[in-house]
Amino acid sequence: MARPKSKAAYMISAVAEQYQIHPQTLRLYEREGLLKPSRSEGNTRLYTGEDLERLEVILHLTRDLGVNLAGVEIILNMRQKMGEMQAQIQEFIANLNRELAAHARFSEPEERHWLVPVINARPPVPKPGQTVSPGNSGRRNPK
Repeated sequence: MARPKSKAAYMISAVAEQYQIHPQTLRLYEREGLLKPSRSEGNTRLYTGEDLERLEVILHLTRDLGVNLAGVEIILNMRQKMGEMQAQIQEFIANLNRELAAHARFSEPEERHWLVPVINARPPVPKPGQTVSPGNSGRRNPK
């Protein structure tokens, strides 16, 4: 039931009807700190697309998985922390890649410390009077 992100806001009665829950349940979720709908000038609760996505997660946890509200709160907090940690990891990886790229530009090949020695293998260059064929490895050809 994912909703497209929009700037629309829905009143409590419309949300309750859409998700087949009692408006008091939405008020309870707000009281428990699970949902934080914005308010209109007349103090009416207005649910945004993000609020509806969060409500869908709450309903999935409670209806489908049987999680109680205390568990839902823990899970939602953990999801938020995991998202923050993921952003920090992505930032760290980006910084690391920039540092590696900057270091690679300034280092010369001789300065690199290879785990395996790199050998520049070139085919033998024939000396005057020699021909190189796959089987003779640069030996003189008998005439």
